Amino acid sequence: MLPQPLHVFNEGLAFIIEVAALAALCWWGFSTGSNIGVHLLLGLGAPLLAAVLWGTFAAPKARIQVSLPYVLLVKFLVFAAATVALWAIDRHTLAIVFGIVALVNTTVATKDRQALVNQRF
Repeated sequence: MLPQPLHVFNEGLAFIIEVAALAALCWWGFSTGSNIGVHLLLGLGAPLLAAVLWGTFAAPKARIQVSLPYVLLVKFLVFAAATVALWAIDRHTLAIVFGIVALVNTTVATKDRQALVNQRF
């Protein structure tokens, strides 16, 4: 289990990563396509789809409670999509850094939460 200051830091970082994923999808969407209609559809639709998916299955107060492997699958899909989106708009370094930070943060948060649950029982 992480010490309290590190736990708080990691949870705050998780929120920042989640918002950054939505921003990356938005950035990609508005950079993709040849006309304003496609820009609007992808720029608003991609982050909206990710947010709905996250809120339905992966958020702490998700509408549908699923087991941990499914929560991690949703997180992987959203973070991978954001990483690919950054790569697609030629932000390769940012894509690599984002992907690594998201992976490390999610791994640490998952292990920390599991340790907390195990300590309660």
